[in-house]
Formats: sequence, structure tokens, C-alpha cells
Amino acid sequence: MRADVIFTGGPVFTPGGGRASAVAVTGDRITAVGGAELAGLRGPGTEVVDLAGRLLLPGFQDAHVHPVPAGLESTRCDLTGTTTAEGTLAAVRAYADAHPDREWITGGGWSMEAFEGGTPTRQLLDSVVPDRPVYLPNRDHHGAWANSRALELAGVTRDTADPADGRFERDAAGEPTGMLQEGAMQYVGRLAPAATAADRLAALLHAQRTLHAFGITAWQDALVGSFLGMDDPADAYLTAARDGSLTARVVGSLWWDRERGAEQIPELVERRAALSHGRFRASTVKLMLDGVAETGTAALLGPYLDKCGCATANHGTSFIDAARLPSYVTELDALGFQCHFHALGDRAVRDALDAVEAARRANGDTGTRPHLAHLQVVHPDDLPRFARLGATATVQPLWAAHEPQMDELTIPFLGPERAARQYPFGSLLRAGARLAAGSDWPVSSPDPLQGVHVAVNRVLPGVSGPVFLPGERLTPTAAFTAYTAGSAYANHLDDTGSVRAGALADLVVLDRDPLAGPPEAIAEARVALTYVGGERVFASPDA
Repeated sequence: MRADVIFTGGPVFTPGGGRASAVAVTGDRITAVGGAELAGLRGPGTEVVDLAGRLLLPGFQDAHVHPVPAGLESTRCDLTGTTTAEGTLAAVRAYADAHPDREWITGGGWSMEAFEGGTPTRQLLDSVVPDRPVYLPNRDHHGAWANSRALELAGVTRDTADPADGRFERDAAGEPTGMLQEGAMQYVGRLAPAATAADRLAALLHAQRTLHAFGITAWQDALVGSFLGMDDPADAYLTAARDGSLTARVVGSLWWDRERGAEQIPELVERRAALSHGRFRASTVKLMLDGVAETGTAALLGPYLDKCGCATANHGTSFIDAARLPSYVTELDALGFQCHFHALGDRAVRDALDAVEAARRANGDTGTRPHLAHLQVVHPDDLPRFARLGATATVQPLWAAHEPQMDELTIPFLGPERAARQYPFGSLLRAGARLAAGSDWPVSSPDPLQGVHVAVNRVLPGVSGPVFLPGERLTPTAAFTAYTAGSAYANHLDDTGSVRAGALADLVVLDRDPLAGPPEAIAEARVALTYVGGERVFASPDA
């Protein structure tokens, strides 16, 4: 049989880090991997792609991402990349001036390090938008900034009690400052105008184009449901899956309502059946166990420290009762759901692993492939449990570097012992864990090449500062494997993630071979071509 496409003349990243120089594709499958002998599969209609020394890899996969919110945020007051208070406020003012018809100013993505203590005030927002409500989640989307008008509409005053799963930051007089942490976000977020179905679909397709341009052919959406005023992307996925505009392969993580218990499981079963269509499968349940370290809400085994280095009474927040979590996970696992845990602090990681262990004891290995995302602090005793329990470690490599949010808002409050256990990619791998990788976009860039760069160097691209915990660096092969075969495993896409005969032809061509150059230059590589099922979904102008 003649091939439809032959890639030739370049290195090919194959399972185990091996190399070939040519790949043949027929229909949506890879039909041969080898060298010059594949020229015999060329026919009159065969497209030949000359790699010219460029690296061909399996398509990248993101195991933890939020494409629809990212797409929506990009069309609103997008503060991504702002790093100073002045620049942030100028951007908000410019957006408000350019959109006088908007009833609310919404968007987000601002950097906590731009403001003292990571907590800007409503008065600052009032200075640029005094007459309309403003609601802007920060970069990690675990906190939001509101102006006085928004708080007034929400009825938030000094007498408003903190919710069990969050808090209102307050000034010395007890007045809300306008900074809303975790569950407090919903007081204002639920009042902001919801996007329309058309907006959500447009956001999804915009995000898909962005992800394809970064070589991403599949992903796991880490929040399919409604949460803290965020739009449920389910209808967008279902529409795109039905009309064929969803070209990526997507797993949806159905949101576990942390204010409810096991009574919601039959509803999740119904949603799984109703939403799974074509290239979209709602086969996973997302359980958010804790918050984030920079706001003191990541769940820790020991107490946070204060500015003076003394222990506080705060151990972080557990959003789901650890005593009940094992029964929830056991039931979900028995029903064939994959459990996808948000677990940053070492207590949250342990709670998740304990729940997986309970499910294993009750059900055996059901093949659901649970995975834990973020893993900022992992206790050494828990490192070998990942391999023993078959739990995948889904890492966000771009967070494992020195930058102001880490150095000023995290390390001092963890203390040296726990700070040295952050993002232990190398330790997990040495303990036998399977690594998958994701971006958490829009929290951080969805570009896998930037992620690989940081996983390998533990330094942000373009930065020459100190290496962040150098013993946790990955080899380039291990990092690329996490973004390909590792995430494919987490996504249950076993016909993808490797370049081998019989696999789906989800492929990416880079503009060079970063494995042949210095590790410090990995982030300089760019995506030239992206294919899903043998169909080209992205080509750079100079491809």
C-alpha cells in the first residue's frame, strides 16, 4: 500500500528515546518507521515532507489545561504578562476606556508579585474604574481582585463571614480589601455576566488553534463544570465534537462539587454518557483537594511560617473531607472513572494517595489510571507510593523555577526543609513514578517546549539566574516523554504518544532538533507542523 505522507530526512523521536529517520502515514495511522527504505512506499499521490534535520515527535499532549477559560480571558481584560502595579492598572484602565459599553470589567491573569504581599486593594481598582464593577482573577486563578462597586453589588461588607473554603482579605479595621481568596471568589464571580454558548465555542476554537500551533494534539480539560463563576465548557466541546470542528482529542474532567458528597455520583455517570461524543470523552472526575502555597491554602502536613519564620496555626485548606475522600474515590473507580486530583501541598498529596490506595484494596487495579496534578511539595515517604499504586504524577514544569512568586511569596512561608521538596520531578522518576505533563493554561504558557526547557534546566527561558533545586532536573528524553507518552497514558490515548507502526498519526515537526543542541537552548525551538490523524492542523509560515 502506498503512503499518503512520508516524512524523511530527519531524526525521529521513537519509544525509549530511540531514533529513526523516516515515517510513513496512510490514512490516520503510522504505517512504517525506518529509514531510506520507506521511499519504496511512495506513490504518485504521496506527499513527501523533507524534515531537513528537524525533529519529528509524537504530538504533544497537555494532561491538565483549561482552554475555554483561556480563550475567554484572551478576549477580555487580559493581564497576562503584566508584572508591575502600574502596568497592571494601566492595562485595566485602557481596557475599560476601550469598552465603555461593558457593564462589568472582567478578565484576569495579573501577577501577584506586582503587589505587596500579592494582595492588591479595591481602592487601586477604584482609581481606574470607579463606576463599574470589576472582577479580575489572578494568574493562578485561586484568588480574585474586585473593586468597591463589585463588592457593593455582592453585598460583601465587614460583617460578611469568610466561607469555609476561602477568605476575604481585610484591612486593619476589618474592612474587605477587595482581594478574594478561593471560595470567597464566588460571592462576586457569580454576579459577573456569563459568556454565551457562542462565546464559549469561539473561545474553544481559538484555544485549539493556539494549542495546535504549540504542537499539542490532545489534552485533558481539568474542569468541565461550573465553579466560582467560571463557565462550564461542556456545551462548547459537545458542539465542536458533533460538527467536526474539534480536531484535537480531548478528555474532560467532570467537576466534583466539593460542597456535596457521594450523592452527586449518579449525576456524574449521566454527564459522562451525555457528553462523550467523537473526539471528546468526559471519562474523568476532577477532585480539587487544596489551594495554592502562595496564599497559604495548599494543604500541608506541618504549619506555614510567618514573615519572621515562626510557625503559625495555618496548615492550609482541605476542600474535601480527607475521611470521606477514600469512599468517594473507591466508588468512582469502581464505576470506571479516572480520578484527577488537584494536590499541591504534601498533605493533599498524601490524602490523594491514601484514597487511591483504598480504591486499590477494594477494587483491585481497574485500569482507571488516577493522576495527581501540581505536586508542589511531596513528602519523601510518599514518593515511592506513586509507582506502587499506579498513580501518575502530572507535573507543571514551568512552575519549577526561581521567580518572584516563588522566591517572595512561597519559599519564606514554607521554610527551607519543605522548600527543598518542591516539584520533585527527578525524585519521582527515580522512585519509579510515571510522569505526565501539563501547563494549567491560562495559569502559565501552554508551550510544551518552554515546559521541557524548565524541566531540564530548572531555570526559566531567557533567565541566567540560579538553578532551582538542580537535583530534580530531568533529562531531555525524560521531559519529552512526559509531554508525549506520559500524558497519552494519563489521557487513555494508547494509540498515541509514540511514533510506531500502527499508532495514530498525531505528529509534530519542530524547526530544529533540540536534542542535538545544548539544553540551555531547548526553548528556542519552535513548532513547524502539527498533524492529528494524518491531517495537517497547523503549519508555521516558514514550515
